[in-house]
Amino acid sequence: MHLSIIGAAGMVGSQITAEALTRGHQVDAYTRSGRTTALTPTQPLALTDTDAVAQVVDASDATVITVGGRDDYVAVVAAHERLIAARPTGRVLVVGGAGALPVGEGRLLDSPDFPAEYLPEAKAFARVYDAYAASEGLAWTMIAPSPEIALGVRTGHYVDGGNGIAGGFVSSQDFAVAAVDELEKPVHQGERFSVASADETAARS
Repeated sequence: MHLSIIGAAGMVGSQITAEALTRGHQVDAYTRSGRTTALTPTQPLALTDTDAVAQVVDASDATVITVGGRDDYVAVVAAHERLIAARPTGRVLVVGGAGALPVGEGRLLDSPDFPAEYLPEAKAFARVYDAYAASEGLAWTMIAPSPEIALGVRTGHYVDGGNGIAGGFVSSQDFAVAAVDELEKPVHQGERFSVASADETAARS
């Protein structure tokens, strides 16, 4: 497959890039700066450049968007909204956040013990998810991590939690396995799903 990964230098993006390359896919990697990473050269691309992003999406078999936006969450939300409005025809896999996942009658981010420092990001990606969920004519999927995601071990085994919290922890490597599995054999088209490492202890080691 011809895959494009926007945000390929980040913790999640770099692992998805590595997983895709290991499986023999053609990968076009994009970062804001276009700097060369340890895995592959990248091309410069800002998520806020809607026309350029839409062209990348349409030229690829599937595109992964994994841009955290910690510098400006408002800009990231707006960029996704503009991309949705542009209605590219290619497949898009968006990396979302755990905070917007449903818990009981609310969302994880609405829990009283949700860490305050993560609220801006959680609220932003809740808006991003709502925008995709309300879209029409767009080939999208959102993949959300467990409440805790970090570099760990690629166990190769994960739990698919559907549109709910799959578990407490996922290594970024197992998250990448789930992402590339979805790219290869899509089963969550037009919806969000979450993943956790099946053996969280092993994945942390």
